[in-house]
Parts: sequence; C-alpha cells; structure tokens
Amino acid sequence: MANNNIGPKRLVVGAGYGLRDWMAQRVTAILMAIYTLVILALFLTGTRFTYEAWVGVFSMQWFKLFTFAVIVALLYHAWVGVRDIWMDYVTHSVVLRLILQVATIVWLIACAGYAAQILWRV
Repeated sequence: MANNNIGPKRLVVGAGYGLRDWMAQRVTAILMAIYTLVILALFLTGTRFTYEAWVGVFSMQWFKLFTFAVIVALLYHAWVGVRDIWMDYVTHSVVLRLILQVATIVWLIACAGYAAQILWRV
C-alpha cells in the first residue's frame, strides 16, 4: 500500500484557511488603528472636552457607521483569535470546543447588538 501523503501530490486539507485568518487579523487591525488615529486627532484638535461635544461627534451618521464598522472589525478580530485559542490550546474534546465556540459567537453577536443600540441612541 503506497503512502500518498508525501511529496507534491499529497492531500492538503484546509489549505488557505490560515492565510485568510492571518489577512483578516491584519486588515481589521489596520482599520482599528485608523479609527484610533481619527479619535486621537479629534481629541487633540478639539477645544472643548465636554459630553455635549462628544455627542456632537458621535451624532454624525458617517461617524456612527465608521464606528460600527470598527466594532464589527474588532469583534471579527476577537473571533479569529478566540477561536484559535479554543482549537489549539484549551481542549481537544470536539463537544466542549463546539460549546465554547457557540458561546463565543453568541457573546460577540450580543456585543454587536449592544454597540448598535448605544450608537444609534445618540
């Protein structure tokens, strides 16, 4: 019986997933860094640091959408990282891993809903 799992004709399962997750981590990190620079610029160029001034910044529709896009990027960034922790370091039990992953997804979706609720109250 020949071992076909070596050399150029080997069966590679899941190829590309690592690159996709690596790219997602980098893209979301860049988006979060840009948002941080925008917030920092608003803070450093502002003259009034009152609640009303910040409500004015966050009341603009484009800024709400930008903020929510960054929140979604943050949540996806967190999902990739936490999922990798569950898969690589916490457990090798498929059932427990599935429970932890589902709990993480539910938590992250709840965070996104809560963030949207906060942003569109302003």
